[in-house]
Amino acid sequence: MLTLKRFSPALGLALLAAVFSPLASAQPLPANWQAVAGTPTIKAIKAAPRLPTSAVSDDGATVRVTDVARVIAGGDDVIDIMETLGLGDRVFAAPDSAVTEAGRKAPRHFLFNRTTGAEGVLSLDGTLFLGNSLRRHGKLSETLRATALPAVVVDDLQPAPQKIRKVAAVFGLAAEGETLAKTVQQQLDEAAAIGKPLTKRARVIHVSATGGGGRPTVGGKDTAAAQLIRLAGGINIGDAANTGDYTALSNEGVVAAMPDVVLITRSDLELFGGEAGLWRSYPTLKQTPAGAANRVWVMPDQQLKIVGSQSGTGAIALAQAFKAFAANAK
Repeated sequence: MLTLKRFSPALGLALLAAVFSPLASAQPLPANWQAVAGTPTIKAIKAAPRLPTSAVSDDGATVRVTDVARVIAGGDDVIDIMETLGLGDRVFAAPDSAVTEAGRKAPRHFLFNRTTGAEGVLSLDGTLFLGNSLRRHGKLSETLRATALPAVVVDDLQPAPQKIRKVAAVFGLAAEGETLAKTVQQQLDEAAAIGKPLTKRARVIHVSATGGGGRPTVGGKDTAAAQLIRLAGGINIGDAANTGDYTALSNEGVVAAMPDVVLITRSDLELFGGEAGLWRSYPTLKQTPAGAANRVWVMPDQQLKIVGSQSGTGAIALAQAFKAFAANAK
């Protein structure tokens, strides 16, 4: 199934300096909730794509890319990296659930699922398909290439620096991508250094309104959030449940997980309908240490659910939050 909608711009290079502080927002958080957000330093990149390129897709194909005027982007992670490389205005079609600026403002939007056919993608009239999941886009990309539409997949299940390098290479911006990747890696290393020595590790339940086809779910071990939680010094309860992606957890399972912290993104909180909607969607969450303490942390989507250019900023902020939790738990 693929549905279209209507609307374009870019961003710049968002990086550096993370803080653990209340989030300035039009919608203030409930009492005792915490905003965990890195404060990025924006530095614009004005490099134009250097084409043609021979991009190596994660499904093993080498793809000749000659035109990136209208990119059909498969997910927010590749869009985020395009934005930081100054290519946000090249995003022509994006998922209808996009939270990135370029994704929201793309001229066309679509709903992807596993049954999406090549015909629907081709009808978007793009010049390049840039997928973000071998599971969803591997077979599709093969078919698209057979019709002469260049298609490259940069799989979501890999570290941010590696992903940044691959996306940049598609556009002939290897040097710019390398600089960005190194900066993000330095931030991730800084976050790991904060989190590694913690003796008290917070048990975290990352909840989402969108991870399971619209049903309330818990982030499993293969999610971007799980990577961040582990790196920053926390314990992702979805790892212990051995769930891969976003998966529904029973009421009993929520209680048994005994989370110390509820972690949620700003957009998911809005989709739940705020505080009341969160507790209604997870009725037994109040019976856990996190619920009893009303310990809910809210992060920006691009710093928690997207493995991209803001992963390092988010990781530092989360590590600092875990450090504060450990200090107060003594």
